[in-house]
Amino acid sequence: MTDWAQVREAGFAVPEGRPLDELVAELAGMLRSPDPVVRDRHAYSVLATWIGRGVLSADQLRALGDEMVPRFTDPEIQARTFAPLILDSIVTAGVFEPSWVPPFERWYVAEEDLRGYDEKLGWLHALAHGADLLGALGQHAAVEPVQMLRLGIGRLLTPTPYVLRDMEDDRLGYALAVTLTRDELTGSDATDWLDPAIRQLSNPPAEGITPEVTNTIRTLRVLYVLADHGLRVGDAKKLTRIPQAEQVKTKLADVLRIVTPYYL
Repeated sequence: MTDWAQVREAGFAVPEGRPLDELVAELAGMLRSPDPVVRDRHAYSVLATWIGRGVLSADQLRALGDEMVPRFTDPEIQARTFAPLILDSIVTAGVFEPSWVPPFERWYVAEEDLRGYDEKLGWLHALAHGADLLGALGQHAAVEPVQMLRLGIGRLLTPTPYVLRDMEDDRLGYALAVTLTRDELTGSDATDWLDPAIRQLSNPPAEGITPEVTNTIRTLRVLYVLADHGLRVGDAKKLTRIPQAEQVKTKLADVLRIVTPYYL
């Protein structure tokens, strides 16, 4: 076994004496660990760093992505929620397979365990980690941006007992904003995906404001700010503007006004 703490201390240099494929396989296995130090501090941080530095070849990245996809149906929550983080790194590095998208979509909208932090398991963050991958896919030329926008609002409107915390609404709001920067989106493309929110919020349940309503409103407020002020995409120093920003803000105001008529 490799001393991964030492690897971190050495600036994430690739250890000598073992084939890279073996090292990657060991790290991939560690991503399923219930120990947050093993999974997050060591496995994820090393893999994400190596992917970002170009240590892994395209074939190795593709194989790693193929290994992550079945984890969306894994019985262990930490295995499910760290798969999108690695896929996000892989897609951002330039490797993409269309077959990765449908399993992610099925998992993201259906995941019931939305805990952010667990005292034993550490950070789980299903919604935030999935948002990171949604944003990466939303920027990819081979993925229809409307598909990701619909996925995002579908995730928000899915009934849940969990109210977002730890900046999770910001992560999904940013992912939606990044997707909306795609030039090929028409005005209707950039706004029609919000129609399910209008329908659902216009027919509130008898029990009043539910967690999913709170989550939706808070996330869309984040999106409104980004549409109004612009956002930084990737490492860009300059702000990127959403091409259909005015139409998006008008539609967002229509949604927000349903629940908070005093707000806009």
